[in-house]
Amino acid sequence: METLSASEIRKLGADLQLRPSKSLGQNFVVDGNTCRKIVRLAGLKASDVVLEVGPGLGSLTIALLVDAAHVIAVEIDNRLANQLPKTMAAHAPERVNALTVIHDDALNVTNLALRPTVLVANLPYNVSVPVLLHIMENFPSIERGIVMVQAEVADRLAAPPGSKVYGVPSVKLKWWADSQVASQISREVFWPVPRVDSSLLAFSRRSDSRLADEPLRKRTFAIIDSAFAQRRKMLRASLGTFLGNSESASTYLNSIGIDPTSRAENLTLEQFIAIARGISPAS
Repeated sequence: METLSASEIRKLGADLQLRPSKSLGQNFVVDGNTCRKIVRLAGLKASDVVLEVGPGLGSLTIALLVDAAHVIAVEIDNRLANQLPKTMAAHAPERVNALTVIHDDALNVTNLALRPTVLVANLPYNVSVPVLLHIMENFPSIERGIVMVQAEVADRLAAPPGSKVYGVPSVKLKWWADSQVASQISREVFWPVPRVDSSLLAFSRRSDSRLADEPLRKRTFAIIDSAFAQRRKMLRASLGTFLGNSESASTYLNSIGIDPTSRAENLTLEQFIAIARGISPAS
């Protein structure tokens, strides 16, 4: 499986007079084995359409094009978006027509001509959670994926109830997908070398009829936000906004079998959904 070598990536960067941007979270993977690992963990089929967010200089893109039917690459940096088709034409000319490049912020992308089935991404550390949740919400055709994120973020996204790092991202991602940390990644595979550790997070979309209930999702997410905004408080206090006051909150939570003295970090997604079901859309 062909990938770009570290020297080729640095030469491309030099040719483009590229200075990796901290604000854009630009840390490019320069290790071919890491690209191969990502593709292997993605479990690509010949029929898959891959949505790649943050292709950068294209080392992973080449590897994806070998196994997928099509790759849609979303790149926020204009120089990189313009260069990517040229790089693919030079290294994988027989597959260049299987690549679509979109120059945009992934958070702005809500429609695509092709329906992606797999997400593969090297996500900027500062926007990784919003981008992942945005994509899961807007592209229900995505069945599974593998994303590179800061190690702490991966742990938080995959955390179970009761964990110290279980929080808003953990519960919201669970609405759409089951996830687990698939592998740790060395800092040394990046250029420039970041100051934080990275991990690969693997996920697979859940099959649940509730996923189509958008009003229920919005109420559930609002409750999650409120509960975790005051995570040290008991639910009867943190959910008083939705349920009138702490007394009415206690009564309601008891009526659906949830201990009002529990805290947000101990509730499962199913329990948050149960709370949301009893709140009218106008609440």
